[in-house]
Amino acid sequence: MAFQISYLGQKKSFEHPVALKSLLSDHHTFIAARVNHRLRELDYEVYYDATVEFLSKEDQDATRIYETSLRYLVAMSLHSINPHYRFRFAYHISRSIFLEFIEPSTMPENLPSLLENTMARFVEQQLPFQRLIMPNEEAAALYQRLGMDDKLAILPYRPEKTVHFYQCGDYLNYMYGHMALGTKWIDTWKLIPYQGGIIIQYPRSETQGTIPPFENAPMYSQTLQESHEWSKITRADSISAINAFIKEERVVDFINLCEAKHNRMLVELGEAIHAKKDHIRLICIAGPSSSGKTTFANRLRIELLSRGLQPIRISIDDYYLPKDQAPKDQDGKPDLENILALDLDQFNRDLADLIAGKLVTLPTSKFDANHQPKSLQIKDNTMIIIEGIHALNDALSSLIPKDQKYKIFISPQSQISIDDHNPLSLTDMRLLRRMVRDKKYRNSPPEQTIDMWPSVRRGEFRWIYRTQEEANYVFNSFLPYELCVMKRYALPVLTSIDKDSRYFPTAERLIRMLKYFLDIDERWIPSNSLIREFIGGSCFREVED
Repeated sequence: MAFQISYLGQKKSFEHPVALKSLLSDHHTFIAARVNHRLRELDYEVYYDATVEFLSKEDQDATRIYETSLRYLVAMSLHSINPHYRFRFAYHISRSIFLEFIEPSTMPENLPSLLENTMARFVEQQLPFQRLIMPNEEAAALYQRLGMDDKLAILPYRPEKTVHFYQCGDYLNYMYGHMALGTKWIDTWKLIPYQGGIIIQYPRSETQGTIPPFENAPMYSQTLQESHEWSKITRADSISAINAFIKEERVVDFINLCEAKHNRMLVELGEAIHAKKDHIRLICIAGPSSSGKTTFANRLRIELLSRGLQPIRISIDDYYLPKDQAPKDQDGKPDLENILALDLDQFNRDLADLIAGKLVTLPTSKFDANHQPKSLQIKDNTMIIIEGIHALNDALSSLIPKDQKYKIFISPQSQISIDDHNPLSLTDMRLLRRMVRDKKYRNSPPEQTIDMWPSVRRGEFRWIYRTQEEANYVFNSFLPYELCVMKRYALPVLTSIDKDSRYFPTAERLIRMLKYFLDIDERWIPSNSLIREFIGGSCFREVED
């Protein structure tokens, strides 16, 4: 039976299944395609009426496929250089991948140039990636034979009965995602030796398919390293290791272990701020969306109260301008991520007047009709806590001397992986948090959260991440057990998205990540836990409501 395919501004009829790549005269330009909104590799065969959108490196989904394929190319090249090398990939600073060596523990001095040349040679040879499928039992035997203990450990948690592999020559590996057709498509990268490993940069959709300039971020890098070291020490650096806590019925230990880390960081902060109590008047807390800023600010306030300090909180949200006065984004909508959407002059004056001991009438929230104005006057030793995406931006508090400000950057910074070659996305973890929270507290459909996410991300890159290196302290808000809990809330939301929806590729990717985690009963999670901000049951929300 004949069917029609619409693609690249034309519509054609076909009698037999047709591979996507055969529709292109120069398919090297494209990485993948959406077929009726479903993400497909270019060797996928269409046999039904379809609308096809071919994806270049300017598309976010294509960028992910490029990055997955690039990790495969790097791993294959390292195997070619020395099959006994053991290494791991992690997402890192400057929107890059970090290559860390496990065996040998010290990277050979000439390896970066050797790796560069080997990758270039494989690209020049235009080697195809061939997709294979084998039963789990055969995959287990293969992993054992190849010494892939990390992949063998995660296999029991795979709900499917088969495993997908990609073969290139005699090299086999699986990167848990869609792939390009072969090495020809993965021709752009930068390798930068960094802290005993290699930073791997690649084209990004937010920079129109180009590699963004490298931006060193020592504080962020140190936080990621500390996160990885803590995960290794506590045996929580992979999904299989996390699941082991649950299988061994050590859930209570695991939850409290993770919460203890947050408690320790809060104590460190309390000590640091108390040591400067005679100088600090303003505590600024900033971080990207769904980092847990509100719960953290409440817990920090209590930590400081326990040290005899009397901090107060002021909401930046009360200083938003009316929407018709806010700057417009690229779509012509009010850009509430923009710092100029705030009444900066009023906020600065109110902060300065409060610190000077004057009586100040705070404004009412533009988003809460029940919010009533209140007058406030504080003592000369009272600290003010502010939290929001712009809290570390000096334009927000330009009238306050720098030595009177203590800046805290908060973000979930995980170094958990599926296996050594497949790290979990930090951004996807925050998207899950936001999706669950939006559904629970705003009854927002997941499609709406996914639709807003690119705009949120643009605002983060423009306004937030650049302030992290100016922070006095970086608080890692990730809890290694949280995805075991989030799974229960997120899966019903994600599976409600229709498979023909343009939002389904995102839902499918998140489902693919969550499916490996075992469930945790949330009853053991403390009411003041940061994760309660998203799943419900927070003692702070109960008090505020």
